[in-house]
Amino acid sequence: MTARLFVTLTLVLGSTALGELVGAGGWRLYDDAAQAVAGAAAAWVCFAAAGRRTGVQHRWRILAGFGLAGWSVVRLWWFVQDVADPGRPVGSVADIGFLVLPVCMLIGLLNVPYARPRPVPTSARRDQIALVIDSVLITGSLIALAWSAVPRDLVAWDGLDGVVVGMAAAYPIADLLLLTMAMLLLITRPGSPAGRQPLHLAGLALAFFAVSDTLRLLRLGDGPLSPLESAGYLLGCGFVALAAVSNPSYHTVDPATDVAERDWLHLLLPYIPVTATGIVIAISTGAGNPLSPFEAYLGWLGLGLVVARQMFTIVDNTVLLDRVSEGQQRLRHQAYHDPLTGLANRALFRERLVLALDAHRHHGKPLAVLFADLDDFKLINDSFGHAMGDRVLRAIAERLQACVPPDDLVARLGGDEFAVVLDHRPAEAEPLGHRMLAALREPFLIDGHRIGVGASIGLVVPEPGEPLSADALLRRADAAMYSSKRRGKGSLARYAGTADGSPNADLPHLLAQALLPGGRPAASGFEVYYQPIVRLSDGATVAVEALARWTLPAAGGPVHPDVFVTVAERTGQVAAIDDFVLDQACADASRLALVYGRPIDVHVNVSAARLGQPGLEEAVRAALGRHNLPPSRLIIEITETHRIGDLPGAAAAATRLRALGPRIALDDFGSGFNALAQLHSLPVDIVKLDSTLTDVDVAPDRAGAVCRSVLAICDELHITVVAEGIETLARANGLSELGCPLGQGYLFGQPGPLHRLKPPAIPAQPGSTSLQQLT
Repeated sequence: MTARLFVTLTLVLGSTALGELVGAGGWRLYDDAAQAVAGAAAAWVCFAAAGRRTGVQHRWRILAGFGLAGWSVVRLWWFVQDVADPGRPVGSVADIGFLVLPVCMLIGLLNVPYARPRPVPTSARRDQIALVIDSVLITGSLIALAWSAVPRDLVAWDGLDGVVVGMAAAYPIADLLLLTMAMLLLITRPGSPAGRQPLHLAGLALAFFAVSDTLRLLRLGDGPLSPLESAGYLLGCGFVALAAVSNPSYHTVDPATDVAERDWLHLLLPYIPVTATGIVIAISTGAGNPLSPFEAYLGWLGLGLVVARQMFTIVDNTVLLDRVSEGQQRLRHQAYHDPLTGLANRALFRERLVLALDAHRHHGKPLAVLFADLDDFKLINDSFGHAMGDRVLRAIAERLQACVPPDDLVARLGGDEFAVVLDHRPAEAEPLGHRMLAALREPFLIDGHRIGVGASIGLVVPEPGEPLSADALLRRADAAMYSSKRRGKGSLARYAGTADGSPNADLPHLLAQALLPGGRPAASGFEVYYQPIVRLSDGATVAVEALARWTLPAAGGPVHPDVFVTVAERTGQVAAIDDFVLDQACADASRLALVYGRPIDVHVNVSAARLGQPGLEEAVRAALGRHNLPPSRLIIEITETHRIGDLPGAAAAATRLRALGPRIALDDFGSGFNALAQLHSLPVDIVKLDSTLTDVDVAPDRAGAVCRSVLAICDELHITVVAEGIETLARANGLSELGCPLGQGYLFGQPGPLHRLKPPAIPAQPGSTSLQQLT
């Protein structure tokens, strides 16, 4: 189709060009006919090209087609007049029809799909008005320069109708305005080179029209068109048609540096011709040549346009400043607020706390801090997914904000930790903490699920005049929160430590100090306790489980394992505890053999989260080599406090560990996250059955059925079973009768240090069978 359009256009232009050569002697009739045919052909090309396009590309081609069609109609009218009256004047009032083409081209250029990059987005209408003002400003300046530079005797309009002269002058002025607009679009609007091709071709067309219209204006009343004038009209129609059949692409964007340069050009270009015009007029008036009314009019017009352009610039700057201010406020909000809940984040909390401490220190203003940690929140993430966990966190934030007065600050410090700064009503801190606990105890109804969330809260109120830093105050609040967890969770504890906040004011810090790389945890209160694992058939101890215990050396006493293990998990120090227990258990293996009279196995707990992480295999290999322990006597117990996310990866890591010689045990099977999937995927040698499944003395039917099933599965897989939580002889006998080979529990001995270990002694009961012989 495009090829046919080009062929048609070529034939038309060729025939008209030939006619120009033949009729160059003044055949006005042929000129009019040729231009009418050329305009009609170009209009047909535009309409045909528009039919295959949509949107802006369709609209501007339709507009160009209508403009060329109107232009051709006037040329056809000229032809009819030439036939009726060969000696008629060249110009007439009917020539106003020629302005249809410039009007259509103006509308098309205003809809051209090139938007100038702006620091802030503005409406298309605003850019269109600015483009028109700039174009008029430049065009007026160029006309003023031309009027001052062109000699008055170059034109001979004496005796001509003023309306006809005005109409003839309107054409080149319109052409110059449109050409200026096209140039501004090309210079100041970036776009792909292919996408700018129609604009280049349209600009050339306007330039040819401008040349012909200007020559016609200068020789108005001198008879038929000259060959140069006629050729300009024909070429103008041809280049409009070429622009219509071009196929632009809009994917390439100019670089940012080019964008910035174009933006500067957009600001400066309109004022260059204005400045040049002002200089020329100043020189002319200084030489004693007064301004003509026309020059004065152009001067006032230019001044008004400059003022209007400056108004647009002022509006742009005002909008830009508003947007910058909004952006700064938005960035500040993002920097100081949690993106999930909208609460203050740790940075804003610390800033507010520092200010409150300054007021407390220098002006005696009271202050209180509440530190809340959600209890077992990871279970929600692991059970319902992180998306549900995020929704629960948002709901928790809403409830906390509803409890706290608006003058005080609620913050999410990270994860499932929240804190409140009370620097306006510190006396209400304790009642407020209990209101927060009560609010959180109410279940959350989300997507049909009733989700319960508890929290442990620590409260700290500094004494008047007490010099405290924000970190020290947070450590106290953290210590009070852990004290609440030690009491059973779901409660509020007030800090009651020493004035300097030690030793319980900084449990995470103390734990980090105790587990420093290259340090000695034993010197900081860490030690290893051992609990026996016995053979149920005869009560003989076959293994021990190594368990970490921590006692604060200064004044705190023992810290419950649940507390310091939770702190270690939150602070990323579980690996250090695991490695300490592993090394100490391997070192104590020879002394354990002396206690029990023979070599026994040593069970060491390792967090499932460490499987596949760097360091575990090296630590196992180093401990075995350092203490010359046979690898077969070491059992690695995989403990799951969180769901294993990458089960295949964990299985591969466990396989590599097993290849070093130790056996693999799955701890607490049947509770938490341990299930048949882990039993199937992991290379397990031993399963430790959780105490919730071993109460055969309390529920013999149900518990017995579960135990028999697990024992049958493990027997098929050649996996040894250890029953945990055995506290009575009846339970031990029941499990033994079910076929469970090994057991562990307080019946056989509580965890204790190495120097207090001794073989278990189980009291006899009438009717007992397999375990009676141990008495």
